Amino acid sequence: MYRSHHKTEVPVWCSSQLPTMAWGLPSTASLARFCRKLNRLKTLEEPTTKRPRQRHLTMLDLTLLGVRGMVGSGLYVFTGIVAKGMAGPAVVVSFSMAAVVSLLAALSYAELGACVPLTGSAYLFTYVSMGELWAFLVGWNIVFRYLIGGAAVARAWSGYLDAIFSHSIRSFTEAHVGIWQVPFLARYPDFLAAGIPLLASAFVSSGTRISPCLDHTLSAINLVIILFIIILGFVLASPHNWSTEEGGFAPFGFPGIMTGAAICFYAFVGFDVIAASNEEAWNPKRAVPVAIAISLGLVAGAYILVSTVLTLMVPWHRLDPYWALADVFYQRGYSWAGVIVAGGAICAMTTALLSYLFDLQMIAHAVAADGLFFQVFAQVHPRTKMPVVGILLFGVLMAFLALLLDLDALIQFLSICPLLDYTFVATSIIVLRFQKPHSSSSSASGSPEGTEPGQLRPVLRPYLRFLGGCRPGDAVAWALGVLVASAITLDCVLVFGDSALHLPPWGYTLLLLLSSTTFLLSLLVLGAHQQQRRQDTFQVPMVPLTPALSILLNIFLMLHLSYVTWLSFSIWLLIGLTVYFGYGIWHSKENSRSS
Repeated sequence: MYRSHHKTEVPVWCSSQLPTMAWGLPSTASLARFCRKLNRLKTLEEPTTKRPRQRHLTMLDLTLLGVRGMVGSGLYVFTGIVAKGMAGPAVVVSFSMAAVVSLLAALSYAELGACVPLTGSAYLFTYVSMGELWAFLVGWNIVFRYLIGGAAVARAWSGYLDAIFSHSIRSFTEAHVGIWQVPFLARYPDFLAAGIPLLASAFVSSGTRISPCLDHTLSAINLVIILFIIILGFVLASPHNWSTEEGGFAPFGFPGIMTGAAICFYAFVGFDVIAASNEEAWNPKRAVPVAIAISLGLVAGAYILVSTVLTLMVPWHRLDPYWALADVFYQRGYSWAGVIVAGGAICAMTTALLSYLFDLQMIAHAVAADGLFFQVFAQVHPRTKMPVVGILLFGVLMAFLALLLDLDALIQFLSICPLLDYTFVATSIIVLRFQKPHSSSSSASGSPEGTEPGQLRPVLRPYLRFLGGCRPGDAVAWALGVLVASAITLDCVLVFGDSALHLPPWGYTLLLLLSSTTFLLSLLVLGAHQQQRRQDTFQVPMVPLTPALSILLNIFLMLHLSYVTWLSFSIWLLIGLTVYFGYGIWHSKENSRSS
């Protein structure tokens, strides 16, 4: 029913090409049609045969899925780097704040997973709610995230294996190749890290998958290693390592904590597997949000405990960030424990790398299947049923990044993509809540007053006469645009008001009041309009407040990332826009439906 709704909502254009005026300039009508193309929604066709899924996943099953999706490489990759160079022992606060922001994003993701009748990603959810251009950018960002994530995991994988052999691999490479002194490049080319994605891509392209038994075994090993680190770490902990003599608890202050939170946010990416399992869950309206909350709480607790013992065992400034969890045991004289932790890290990162490659080819295939990306990524090998060319191309690019880039630089690039993607997801929640549902939808219920979503609440019409003349949805669209713009302005004032902007006290206060007032007024305008209600699926509580807070916090964390991260990300976005306007917009499958 949701599918047919979007099918009727897609606008119709007369031609896929832009007619121009005599002097070569596009007419106003042509520009309007072009803009509508950028915002057209994906048409989800009704299946010819409806086969309802069996609901067999309990709340416990969903919780375990979420824990397995989130606990993995992030623990071994992020903890040491954030503790050593960004937050110090206050990395525990960074993980706590990242968990709160992740929970807000996860709730929005859960509602979209319940609304869209297909298992999908943020790309699909954005395509059916906000439009084609935004969906392409989300899909493009996901590709970037998996590429950088795979390269970072490969680099960390190499570091932990090197630790087992007392850094003999690093010593050999530095002696025979030399040491580089180039910013953002590694000290030496890591050929082992480059070979790992190549082997993994060959494994994935062959169509071979890890058996469920092996997958469960590796996950169990990972959880046992985490318990081992926590228990033995607390035995060897020394509170003196948090004292002022060793730099204190928060040596980098609040900015360091927030920068660490922006990086740590990526460690919680993986909760989407719960939302994707909505159709297979018992009582999904209750089970999905509760499982997300419980799994996030458990994973956040594990990360906080591990980072606590990490900084209590050894002073934060003595950590080796590239293999910190094993290094602390070597420094304390427990080399056997360091070998165990390094082995567990390799198991966890192996499954993570394979997962990155599987997910990477899936999102690239989905975007290519919609016509927005080159068709070579949609071609499937007849025997393996895998897009072999796409997997191998991405594997080579991932290997190149792992060979040359420093792990610190890779980590900086990771979090900006999911933060931006989940900002789109939160915005999609507001868009969908104020859209009119299809008349045949049995799962959506009208408002008590009998008004349609997007219309002003009758009880408020006498007080908001200036909004009463707007067409349904117009005031909501303007208010949403103002909300996002005011959130960006407010976050910029909070982050850069005293440093980069060099504002006087009165100017800082004035901008802060104006941006926060505008943000609150846009929230009030949105809340004054009727929303659609669904009785049989989960919905985010306190809309538009909850997704608005998610948007505000996501942008706040993104602004704490380095300028190099933003520069690299901007270059990647420009490449993506070139691909879309040069290829995707003309080959989109929605062209044939709108012609």
